[in-house]
Amino acid sequence: MSDASPTRVRLGLIGGNIRASRSPALHRIAGRLAGLDVSYDLLIPAEMGMGFEAVLDHCAATGYRGVNVTYPFKEAVVARLAIDDPGVRRLGAVNTVVFAPGGPRGFNTDYSGFVAAYRARFGDRAPGRVALIGAGGVGRAIAFALARLGVEELRLVDRDAAKVAALTAALDCRVSAHATVDSALDGADGVVNATPVGMVGYDGTPVPAPLWPGRGWAFDAVYTPAETRFLTEAAAAGVDVLSGWELFFHQGVDAFEIFTGQPVPDLARLRADLLALAD
Repeated sequence: MSDASPTRVRLGLIGGNIRASRSPALHRIAGRLAGLDVSYDLLIPAEMGMGFEAVLDHCAATGYRGVNVTYPFKEAVVARLAIDDPGVRRLGAVNTVVFAPGGPRGFNTDYSGFVAAYRARFGDRAPGRVALIGAGGVGRAIAFALARLGVEELRLVDRDAAKVAALTAALDCRVSAHATVDSALDGADGVVNATPVGMVGYDGTPVPAPLWPGRGWAFDAVYTPAETRFLTEAAAAGVDVLSGWELFFHQGVDAFEIFTGQPVPDLARLRADLLALAD
């Protein structure tokens, strides 16, 4: 029997409001299942007294294998990276960075994770006409994922008109811009919240409860808490819901494989162990 210690893999998450993140638990458990010694740090630039780019450089220089990147840095990080996938370059947002010998490389597992989560919950069901609230980093990833899933029409809502215009230009599906949530939901089949509204520290919901009847499905990118007001009010109106926890799980699984070069060997055990921690 070998006495060799497990391979050490140092990872982290750079973001703003991330104290409640379950990413450290996901990657540490996945590491244990894969026979790796994984550490995963929460890196908040404001608390570290550093700018985002300085934190990224610090990670590259101090032995991190890679980092996840979340709100509000998913778009800002793109200029610092080499991105091999032309689809991710067109998407314009990155949530997974690997520090490679030739320099940092960027990936987007929000995109792949949403496709996997949607298929696992809804099977071959077509998205239909979808109101997407929020055109930032995660919103862009979900928009591209919905295009891949065959969305009939994507209705974008964001106070930043420049973000809406940029995302509209990047997509190759039918897109319309809407000034209000009410307008976007009129006749919509699906509704996506890709804003921070509803997460810990940002209470509320972007969708008034009276607008839910008649919608077919809803997804909330927020996963802390897993049961948001957005989802509970949608479910109460008879809408089929997909939790942000499922995106968190699938994007994390994809990121782990990118970081380590190996898949999580037991997804059911990973899911069970993560849910047990939440109880």
